Amino acid sequence: MLIYLLRHGLTAYNAEKRYQGQRDIPLSPEGRAQLCRADIQPKTVYITPLCRTRQTAEVLFPEADLVEVRGLQEMCFGSFEGRNFIEMEHDPDYLAWVDANCESPCPDGETKALFSARVCRAFSALVDKALADGEETLVILAHGGTQMAAMERYALPHEDYYHWCAPNAGGYLLDARDWAAHRILHLVKTVQYTKEAAR
Repeated sequence: MLIYLLRHGLTAYNAEKRYQGQRDIPLSPEGRAQLCRADIQPKTVYITPLCRTRQTAEVLFPEADLVEVRGLQEMCFGSFEGRNFIEMEHDPDYLAWVDANCESPCPDGETKALFSARVCRAFSALVDKALADGEETLVILAHGGTQMAAMERYALPHEDYYHWCAPNAGGYLLDARDWAAHRILHLVKTVQYTKEAAR
């Protein structure tokens, strides 16, 4: 089975480098215009409750059934959401979080460890179900954090969490041949579903 693990398209928060987290920020007009239809036509695409994933999926996979999976949504950054690093350069909570390699709790938010555990539970359940159902392809369209958590835990070659944040509307094609025996996924290639990449 092949797995596509994709990130939503560009939002205004992405362009302004703001922590987006679980705020329900839509695609920007530019982000929507950049997208192109994908080269596969899955029956089902798994998205999150946040509208930026649905809006992206509707362009990439216009004929697919879209199924929301709450456990796959982006990390909750608490009081950092809606702000960027320039606006928080003197915020002691933010500076302490950065000094801790962004692994301590965000005020009113999640820790990276709890977030990663949440994502990996939801992700692995989808992989298990798709394999049990004999599916040939599994498509998940979520967030940069979702990608980083799942890829750090399961992907070969192994890389650090922050290595795995794909560009907007980009992601990874993975081979699940060793999932059942070893809970690992083999990276086949990166993919990008923007008009510029398709040229």
